[in-house]
Amino acid sequence: MGNVISPLPKWIMKHYSKLWSKFKDKQFTHQQAEDLLKITNTSIVLSRLKKFGWLDLTLDPEDSRKRLYKLKDPVEAVKEMGK
Repeated sequence: MGNVISPLPKWIMKHYSKLWSKFKDKQFTHQQAEDLLKITNTSIVLSRLKKFGWLDLTLDPEDSRKRLYKLKDPVEAVKEMGK
């Protein structure tokens, strides 16, 4: 299915919360995340979210150089951690 879900460090959870509040389970781009978070290390945040299993990544069907991101539902993520 994807990465095994792991607990997020507090600094990443803060960014996840902002992203979830805005996008929920909708796809978003790196630029949209950067515009929302207003930080210089957006790539690191997205990479860590993916590494910890809280973010899925797909290639943009219209431009394979771009990636589309989708967050895991927090309720489902916590349930998966409990297994």
